[in-house]
Amino acid sequence: MTATPVLTENPAARTSRPSTAPSRRNPLHLRDARAAWLFLAPFGVFYLAFLIGPTIDMLITSFFNTSLVKPGLGSFAGFGNYAEMLSRPDFWSAILATLQFTLYTVPPLVVVAFVFAVLTNRVRRGQWFFRLAFFLPFVLPSATISLIWTFIFTPGTGLWPLVESWFGISPGAGVLASPNTAMIGIAVATLWWTLGFNFVLYLAGLQEIPRELYEAAAVDGATTWEQIRYITLPMLSRTHTLVLLLQIIASLKIFDQVYLMTGGGPGISTQVVLELVTGTGFTDNRIGAASAASMLLFILILVIAVIRQVADRPSRAEA
Repeated sequence: MTATPVLTENPAARTSRPSTAPSRRNPLHLRDARAAWLFLAPFGVFYLAFLIGPTIDMLITSFFNTSLVKPGLGSFAGFGNYAEMLSRPDFWSAILATLQFTLYTVPPLVVVAFVFAVLTNRVRRGQWFFRLAFFLPFVLPSATISLIWTFIFTPGTGLWPLVESWFGISPGAGVLASPNTAMIGIAVATLWWTLGFNFVLYLAGLQEIPRELYEAAAVDGATTWEQIRYITLPMLSRTHTLVLLLQIIASLKIFDQVYLMTGGGPGISTQVVLELVTGTGFTDNRIGAASAASMLLFILILVIAVIRQVADRPSRAEA
């Protein structure tokens, strides 16, 4: 009579067997989730009240003949406000001026900020001074920046006409008084003002790159340019995308400097879309038409942002 073998369960197999008992969430995770939502709640309320809410209201208003001096939405216009804006020459002139300003500001604000960040990151002592020097103008209000640069470009008393006289150049009517140079003057003021923001983003990305990579490359005989090309640029690919996208959106939303420095002049050579919106809504009292122009600018920004993100997908997939 043969003995029946006793089957013993392997402890390793028992631990690897999936449990059929209902899973219970960790109370600590639930507490952390509640705390996170609690901290996000104030921002969420302001986000809904001052961004999402006004955007929905603007979308609704763009389909009505809403007036600033009459209560209510007014008569229904459908896509009439959009058709009117798309047929107005000053709207397309404002679009071109906005794109011109974007073209003048985005490349230098990205490239110069990157170069300054790379140079500052290589400084061993006194790096705080360069951080402060580059970022300090960004904390100043737009009105202060506009007054400073308007004074610099003022013929006769400004610094720029004095520099022109050193090189034997006649000052003429002034930088901001000429349709050919007014937008360039606004772009220079914006470059000096907002460079520090992109500079800080790049500097933060550079400090996340391990220094061992540069030391190993230097041991292998890599030059400074080769280290930047093969280490810095690839490691900052996400930072490049973030800075470029934020800068394009910020440049397309230009308003303060133009309104304070030139008022859209000379003529309408520097009139951007948001200034056209302000004039249509608060001077002509046509809130519906101004909302339609704002929505068209929103669509333009959204399309450019989507194109930029789609174009960046192959590079991120390769990385």
